Amino acid sequence: MRFPAGGGLPTVDTLTSTDGTPIAYQSSGAGPALVLVVGAFCDRTTTADLTPLLAPHFTVYSYDRRGRGSSGDSPDYSTDREVDDLAALIVAAGGSARVYGHSSGAALALEAAARGVPISGMVAYEPPYTARDDGTGGSTELLEGVRARIAAGDRDGAAALFLQGAGTPAEVVPMIRQSPGWPRMLELAPALVYDLTLSNGGVVPRQRLARIGVPTVTVSGGASAEWAARAGAAIADAVPGARHVVLAGQTHAVAHEVIAPLLIESLA
Repeated sequence: MRFPAGGGLPTVDTLTSTDGTPIAYQSSGAGPALVLVVGAFCDRTTTADLTPLLAPHFTVYSYDRRGRGSSGDSPDYSTDREVDDLAALIVAAGGSARVYGHSSGAALALEAAARGVPISGMVAYEPPYTARDDGTGGSTELLEGVRARIAAGDRDGAAALFLQGAGTPAEVVPMIRQSPGWPRMLELAPALVYDLTLSNGGVVPRQRLARIGVPTVTVSGGASAEWAARAGAAIADAVPGARHVVLAGQTHAVAHEVIAPLLIESLA
């Protein structure tokens, strides 16, 4: 993050992606470029507490994925467009970068690496490939349900459906609706369609991941749902030379102070 002379809020920079969509980002620190790619209900502010832990080792880039925060959007979403956004940010960062992706952001990072985006090293935390190893359990039903609600203008229904589909107990959803963070979640709800598109129906895209040629670490939390470790192992099996790490006691909401040392060890 660059601070204006005299202090104040961090400076937000903007780049233009391939299709003309403006993408907002911030940078701070010193060292090789590291791009942070967030998941559902998140934008560049989500990693504000992680960035200072990494900034002594990297120039850290946080950005609003399309359809979030200060970034723009386009009428027709595709994974390729999101890959183009990440590629454009890497160009702005000097032409190559390390990448840390969380959840759907991890799936985006993997897709970008598979397409040859100049990523020099990657850590992917729990991309949401929830299907079983034989491919059963995969479905686009949640994507279709969330998309239909967003198209109908029902952000509340879309967000609630997503939460339940992601494993949140039905009795907990009303409590989340009453939380101070719910209005912000509703702002970000349209992008849930993008997160679910990247999840590939929950199935690990083994053939695409086999094209990845950069050092890759896939990570899961030891206290996460059972699909997380299964997906992490499957990705490590598909990506040449990749390894899978399990962080004891961590869930999908991995603690910044726990993931930061792994990122430094793996990517510095």
